[in-house]
Amino acid sequence: MNIVGSWLLRAAVVVFIVNGAYTWWYDRPVTDPVGVLAPDEPQQADLAGAAPIVHGRWTLTPRARYDITARVLGHERYRFDGLARLVPVDLALGWGPMSDNRILAPLAVSQSGRFYWVHWSQAPPVPPAEIMRHSANLHAIPADRSTEAQLLRLREGEVVRLTGELVDGRRDDGAFINTSLTREDTGAGACEVMLVETLARVAIERP
Repeated sequence: MNIVGSWLLRAAVVVFIVNGAYTWWYDRPVTDPVGVLAPDEPQQADLAGAAPIVHGRWTLTPRARYDITARVLGHERYRFDGLARLVPVDLALGWGPMSDNRILAPLAVSQSGRFYWVHWSQAPPVPPAEIMRHSANLHAIPADRSTEAQLLRLREGEVVRLTGELVDGRRDDGAFINTSLTREDTGAGACEVMLVETLARVAIERP
């Protein structure tokens, strides 16, 4: 290997290490105190006859106003699937018991393929129905670039309030996505599809 090639290799390794360290530091989980950090149920109000919203190649049909304050259990960035241009990030959110470290400690949350899972190795700390009723995988559609940047900067453990609309979406080539309108469902079709209009981090007194 010549001198230029050797220098380029070393430079690439340094960039890789620095980028990895920066990504870890930027995305590291926050430390939360014990207790329920997001006690309230999501607030939802049906929208009848609301005007469609054109969002790039998508036409969004508002189904309900939605206001949720929840703990971020996980976030997954998507860049290449069919929904990535509309929904760049999914948020796994928990409220009530699913915002409490004492409940979350024996659980593991994972996300992939636009789904999320909650795993436990022994008996769950609360009934599985309560786990699913107080957590959700939310497909987040940013209303603008500023909101998108905020969504992508969220970290596991933060408590956040999102307001906007639950929507169904139709793309100009016939592709579609529909929102869930209940917290009681599971499996395919159970995710909320939310046009996020505002995002605010909730201040928590941390150790």
